Amino acid sequence: MACIIVECTENVARKRGVNKKENRKMGFAHNNVLHDNHFRKDWQRRVRTWFDQPGRKLRRRDARKAKAAALGVRPLEPLRPAVRAQTVRYNTKIREGRGFTLAELKEAGIGKKEARGVGIVVDHRRRNLSEEGKALNVERLKAYKAKLIVFPRKAGKPKKGDSTGDDLIAATTRIALPLPSGAAHEAPRQITAEEREFEAYRTLREYRSEARYEGRRKVRKAKKDEEEANKKK
Repeated sequence: MACIIVECTENVARKRGVNKKENRKMGFAHNNVLHDNHFRKDWQRRVRTWFDQPGRKLRRRDARKAKAAALGVRPLEPLRPAVRAQTVRYNTKIREGRGFTLAELKEAGIGKKEARGVGIVVDHRRRNLSEEGKALNVERLKAYKAKLIVFPRKAGKPKKGDSTGDDLIAATTRIALPLPSGAAHEAPRQITAEEREFEAYRTLREYRSEARYEGRRKVRKAKKDEEEANKKK
C-alpha cells in the first residue's frame, strides 16, 4: 500500500533555505503556493528601448501639420454645448457637453446632417432639462452660425449655404466660441414688497401636491362625470 507523505510549508521552506523573514520579503506569505520563478528567456535581447523620443515628437508634429493642411480650413475643435457639471457641489460650473440636442438644433434652424458637416457635434440621446440651458445653447449655435464661413468646393460654383464675396476674405479665427460664465451676479438692490409677500416654500409644496395627486384627481373627476351622465339618462 502506497503512502503519501505531506510536508508542511515551513519544512519545505526550511529545506529550500528560506526562513520566515526572507519569506515575507520574497512574497511568500500565508497558506499559499511557494512559486518558483523561471527566468529562462534571453531577456537581454528583448529589452524595449526608446532612444528616438525627440525624433518621434518631431515626426508626430509634422504629421499633424500635414493632416491639418490636407483637411483644409476648419475650426481646431468642434463646437460643443455649454452644460452644467453634475451634483450639487459642481452644478455652478459650466463645462463642455458631448453634443447639442435635436431640439436645440431645430430651434436654431440647423439640420442634423448640416450640423455635422460644419463642425457642430450632435448628441441624439441628450435631453434638455431646463429652458435656461436650452436657450443658452440655442444662442451659442446662432452666434456660431453667424460667424461661420463655409468655403465652396468650387470657387466659381458656390452652393446653398456657402459663403461668397467679402465673407471669404474677412478676418477669421480658428478658435471655437468660449464658454459663457457660470453665474450671472446681480447688483445689490432693495427687496420689493411683492418679494416679501411671496412664500416660496408654500408655493413649492402646492406645486408638488398638484403634481403628486394629479392622476387621482383625474380619475375622481372622470368617475364623477360618468355618474352625472348616468343620472341624466
